[in-house]
Amino acid sequence: MGVGLFMVFGIAATKAPEPPKYKNLKILPKDISKDDLDKVMDNFKAALGVKCSFCHAPSKDSTQKWPDFASDDKPEKNIARKMMKMTTRINKKYFSYEKNEQGQSIPVVECMTCHRGSPHPDGKK
Repeated sequence: MGVGLFMVFGIAATKAPEPPKYKNLKILPKDISKDDLDKVMDNFKAALGVKCSFCHAPSKDSTQKWPDFASDDKPEKNIARKMMKMTTRINKKYFSYEKNEQGQSIPVVECMTCHRGSPHPDGKK
């Protein structure tokens, strides 16, 4: 019985891990989950046919294999933010879009609409 009580108190005293704190999120929600952030970034990579390093600057720490995700050193990152705002405005103004099971709006215009796998859409029809 003593061991059981010890386990109950030990479990009760254990804190749930805090969600990751992302730095420098200006458009995406500050409390976005890792899974949701990964989905957004994977969508960008597919729509533009690029890798993370297209928008994200390399880490100043040469031992780090990942880009510096918080850095604004590459202009492409701010261009992506402007494009996100633009597509949101277009969707809100011109489309009455539906919501998914989680109550999130399903956009009509998104990155793939114009980029179609290319980092720079050519503007041709």
